[in-house]
Amino acid sequence: MTNDLSWMLEDIVSNVPKARHAVLLSADGLPRGATDGMSEKDVRTISAAMAGMQALSRATSHFAGPGEDRQWNQTIIEFSHGWIFLIGAGQGAYLAAAAAPDVDMQQISFRMHRLVARLGNNLTSPPRVNAEAAAERSDRAGGQLGARRGTGVPIADLDEAVGEVRGARHAVLLGADGLPRGATTGMSQDLADTISAAMTGIHAYSRATSQFAGVHEHARWRQTVIEFQHGWIFLISAGHRAFLAAAADHDADIEEFTTRLHQVVPRLSTHLSPQGAVGSK
Repeated sequence: MTNDLSWMLEDIVSNVPKARHAVLLSADGLPRGATDGMSEKDVRTISAAMAGMQALSRATSHFAGPGEDRQWNQTIIEFSHGWIFLIGAGQGAYLAAAAAPDVDMQQISFRMHRLVARLGNNLTSPPRVNAEAAAERSDRAGGQLGARRGTGVPIADLDEAVGEVRGARHAVLLGADGLPRGATTGMSQDLADTISAAMTGIHAYSRATSQFAGVHEHARWRQTVIEFQHGWIFLISAGHRAFLAAAADHDADIEEFTTRLHQVVPRLSTHLSPQGAVGSK
C-alpha cells in the first residue's frame, strides 16, 4: 500500500474492548491501511465491498425522504456474530471497523470519529472514481429497471407498521429474486423498483463482509442500517433470501420503528411465493 496508515488504526482495536478489525479505504475500494491479523486478500475484499456499499448507500438517499441536506452519515451492518461500522474519513476515504455483538457501540463510534480527526492531512490523495458519480450510475441503473417493472401491490401489514410510527415513510418487500413483492400504499412503482435494485446490491455487499465481523460457523446477516442527515434506511431479513427495506425521518423513533418492522415480518410470508413475483402469471 502507498502511504500505509495501518499503525494509526490500531487505536481502535487496542482501546475498544470487543473491537476486532479496522480498515481504511479509498472511495474506489483501494485499501489504505488495516489492523494486524487480516490477510492481504481479506483486506482487499473488505475494501472493495465497503466502497460498493457506500456508493449504493448514497444512491438510496431519496428513499429516506426529501431534504436539501441528504448527506450520508454512516452504514451499520449487524450479523448474529458481530457488527460492522462504516463512516467517512475525509475526502475520498472511508473507515470500516468490525466488533463483537456485545461491543459498546458508543465507545467504538467515538474512537472511530476521533481517529478520523487524527488522520487529517494524511488522507490527501483523491479517489480514482468519484463516489457521487458511482452512486448516480447506480441510481440510473435502478431507474432503468423501474421503467421495465413495477409493483403496484400495497401490503396492508406494511401500511400498518409504517402508520403506527411517527416519521416512518415507506417500506417495500423484496423476494429472493430481488424483485418487489409489494410496498406501502402511495409508494410509486418506479421508487419501489429503484430501491429494490439498490437494496439487492447492498444486501449482497453486506453478506460479503461477514468474515470481517468475525469467523463463525453459523453466521447470519440480520440487518443493514444507513443513516443520512435527513433520514434512515433499514434493510432487514424477512425469511429465506427475502428482505424488507424501510425508511424513516431522522427524528423518528428508530427503536420503535425497527420493532414494528420485525413484528410484521412473520406476516409477510404469503407475499413471497413465486407467484407473487412481478410479471409472473
